Amino acid sequence: MKHLFLTISVAFFCIFTLTPNDLYSQDKKDKKEKTEKTNDVEIIHLTKEIFLKKVWNYEKNPKEWIYEGDKPCIIDFYADWCGPCRQFAPTLQTIANEYKGKLYCYKINIDEQKELASVFGVKSIPSILFIPQQGQAQMGMGNMPKETVLKAIEEVLLIDSK
Repeated sequence: MKHLFLTISVAFFCIFTLTPNDLYSQDKKDKKEKTEKTNDVEIIHLTKEIFLKKVWNYEKNPKEWIYEGDKPCIIDFYADWCGPCRQFAPTLQTIANEYKGKLYCYKINIDEQKELASVFGVKSIPSILFIPQQGQAQMGMGNMPKETVLKAIEEVLLIDSK
């Protein structure tokens, strides 16, 4: 009898503490664009919808690379559970701060955005995509040291580091 009372009590508690409004407001929060901010520099977490608008609309132009951005960008393909990805995150944030106004820094969670990872054939993470204003994007693999990223910025994105 005590067990039945306890089970019913827990059920009522769950029903009355998690209202439809709570579920709806959490769903709305999840759909907003996620960003990371440090020193007023945002790193935008891309969804497919945002990617199609800000980077490349591969649905409209499946055979031709047409970059949609007005500045070069770096995209970090990552996963929350990946140690090397977590190690690379501060490097990306430093780059975002140092190149504020000169390039965009984006992140794509491969667990949440499987289609975007598939479009670029991402098989290992972190994978870093360097996209110049003009020309083809180039992919780098692994937890790159800052010096390697800076060299790619200068050579691939054609942004002077000075």
